[in-house]
Amino acid sequence: MAEVLTVDADDPAGPVIARAIAALQEGALLIYPTDTLYALGGLALKAGVGRKVREAKGREEAKPLPLVAAGLEQARSLCAHWPEAAERLAARFWPGPLSLVLAARAELPSEVTAGTATVAVRVPGRELTRRLCSEGPLIATSANRAGEAAPHACAEAVATMGAWAALAVDGGPGRLASSTLVDLTGDRPRLLRAGPVEWSDVLATLEASS
Repeated sequence: MAEVLTVDADDPAGPVIARAIAALQEGALLIYPTDTLYALGGLALKAGVGRKVREAKGREEAKPLPLVAAGLEQARSLCAHWPEAAERLAARFWPGPLSLVLAARAELPSEVTAGTATVAVRVPGRELTRRLCSEGPLIATSANRAGEAAPHACAEAVATMGAWAALAVDGGPGRLASSTLVDLTGDRPRLLRAGPVEWSDVLATLEASS
């Protein structure tokens, strides 16, 4: 069962971050808070980590895994193409609960992209989550078995997924909603999942830039 470390998500203690990053570097999985729900993940670019996450969740092979990044440049490094729409939305809503689906770089593991050639990425609002990404972007799928309710408290995540993770970082309760998910790979943006960022605000931001 995962060891639980308690931390202030907005002002995380260095030793906790160091322990979590050391576990990630070894290829371990981590339960951690984002600015929405509790996530299960590991270093997205490390071989085998995506497979571990899929096994833990029972996730469909054809379903890609979402990522979180430390900042704009790290997020852009995951993408084969960074359109003007992504630049505008990132400037308005990041850090925050808006995930963008973009064309993925060929170097991303297929266990992350699931053969879709796309990647969903965002820069989260919590300082803790961004600091955990200092060694690279993290897989950030909700810490629950596929088809079950997503956890907004660390204890819920540990009860369900603790056997799969080396550590769980408890940063207090999260929100009850997943991030807003917007697909930018086509000619027009598409709302794939409603969330904390309103679709009308997304459209208004893009229209203001046209």
